[in-house]
Amino acid sequence: MRKEIIINAVADEIRIAITEDKRLAELYVETPEKERMVGDIYLGKIAKVMPGIRAAFIDLGLNQDAFLHFSDIGSSLHEYSALIGDEDSDVDTDEDSDEEETALPTLVEEKSSFGVQPAVETLPPGQGRNRDRDGGGGPGPSHDRSRERERGGQRGPQRQSRNDGRSSPAPDLKRGQDIVVQVTKEPVGKKGVRVTSEVSLPGRFLVLLPFDGKIGVSKRMTNFREKRRLRRIVRSMLPEGFGVIIRTVAQDKDEGSLRQDLESLLASWREIEKGMKTQQAPALLYKDMATTSSVIRDLFTDAVDRVVMDSPKLYKDIRAYVNQVSPQMIEKIELYREREPIFDAFKVEKEIATCLNRKVWLKSGGYIIIEQTEAMVVVDVNSGRYAAKREQEQNSLRTNLEASREICRQIRLRDLGGIIVIDFIDLQDERNRKRIYDELRKEFRKDRAKVTVLPMTEIGLAQITRQRIRQSILHSFSEPCPVCGGGGMIQSKSSIVNQIDRWVRRFKAESSEIRLKLSVHPSVAAYLREGMIGRLTRMQWRYRVRIRLEQDQKLPIAEFRFHSPKQNRDVTEQYSS
Repeated sequence: MRKEIIINAVADEIRIAITEDKRLAELYVETPEKERMVGDIYLGKIAKVMPGIRAAFIDLGLNQDAFLHFSDIGSSLHEYSALIGDEDSDVDTDEDSDEEETALPTLVEEKSSFGVQPAVETLPPGQGRNRDRDGGGGPGPSHDRSRERERGGQRGPQRQSRNDGRSSPAPDLKRGQDIVVQVTKEPVGKKGVRVTSEVSLPGRFLVLLPFDGKIGVSKRMTNFREKRRLRRIVRSMLPEGFGVIIRTVAQDKDEGSLRQDLESLLASWREIEKGMKTQQAPALLYKDMATTSSVIRDLFTDAVDRVVMDSPKLYKDIRAYVNQVSPQMIEKIELYREREPIFDAFKVEKEIATCLNRKVWLKSGGYIIIEQTEAMVVVDVNSGRYAAKREQEQNSLRTNLEASREICRQIRLRDLGGIIVIDFIDLQDERNRKRIYDELRKEFRKDRAKVTVLPMTEIGLAQITRQRIRQSILHSFSEPCPVCGGGGMIQSKSSIVNQIDRWVRRFKAESSEIRLKLSVHPSVAAYLREGMIGRLTRMQWRYRVRIRLEQDQKLPIAEFRFHSPKQNRDVTEQYSS
């Protein structure tokens, strides 16, 4: 598979496209108003502790308080607390363990090399996910401490029950207490960021774990001798009280490269420690890399054929970074100099348009409909124009298989998360339903996000959960409609006029006034005046009131305002139902 990273930079926007066999697979957009937050470390202050939902809300100085679930509070909380102020901490190092590479998720949703296929968790019907450790090495706080029940990362799980069947006790948190946290998930809708108290610092080859003491090697690294060599090198240079995860991209790297990466991470940690002692909460202690830098750090590996960009400044910066950490890969970096826009030349611009369309056509003539809500995503598969000279079961199977591949690509491309339900065309044969299930599993192995796939039901529904780190790519290119508020539907004019009629009736039942001023949207005003005897005229006759009609372009279509000349004030709310 040929993989490329294409970067388009303009004055206030950077777009990063990742292509597989010249087809767009992933897209990231960086703008000043949509600044990346995942990986940032804050000194926060506990605003609320709510044992009822096993969570605390942390004041980080942002518009909304951060959400900290009790399951995201690790055993090192008191060590971090000891650093706040002038106290020193003394932490013993745990024994080494071969841990999965599961550092805090970045923009690209895991600290792993590009192209690595994470396991896709699949469960038989009806079986939950009550396990001590999520499978597949997907993204999450260090060593999967969160053990999050996967519902798109929206709601943390209860801790695993103890042997006596009772939940573990709540951590000792107090309102007003200072706490060090790291962002694991960006705000979605009206929800604030999600954070963890277990901090990790990702580098090119290593992920530093303060107060952990363990040396983990990514399980994606299959060479036992290489894993043992890397562990031996890192153990010889790792200071006491620190742990690391050796990332997949560290394979075959020499001691000098690993030492340089470790020293850089330790220097960053010393700056964070200094901030803990000197700054007042809430305060930002550490800012992770910007989008472009993190993509190069996390995704630019031997599996990528080339990185092409149209910005001379980015080209210079990226070459300098790669020359420092992986000089043998510097020849893969290219500067695009042609007059034609880079995304047009690589045929990326046309594919970006599909991110905004709810209907996506399939080559066979079928199509899929993607509807996104705040809580879940619903995908409908339709046969469309496809009708081969075969029996219905085979027609449906072929369309469903093609749709499965395209749906998995669209989910990655749009960065859809949470609960995803796919309504496939009905299949009678159980073996055919199993083929669709296997096809989904195979395609999702390309996805770095943590994914759970359930088998198809008898009525053709496939249920999927996918880790959600941030809002989908659709939010980078669009905003809610000012007319419908994003709902896609507006109230009919007749319904609005009926509301106005009921308002006037309530007004006349309680008031003796006979003059009013009505302000409505111009389209509603035209509807009120429509006909030989307009609706507004009939309303005035019926209630014996004189209404002066005014048009207000700024008013939403579904709103109206009544003003009383006698009282010289707006009386709309006074007589509303």
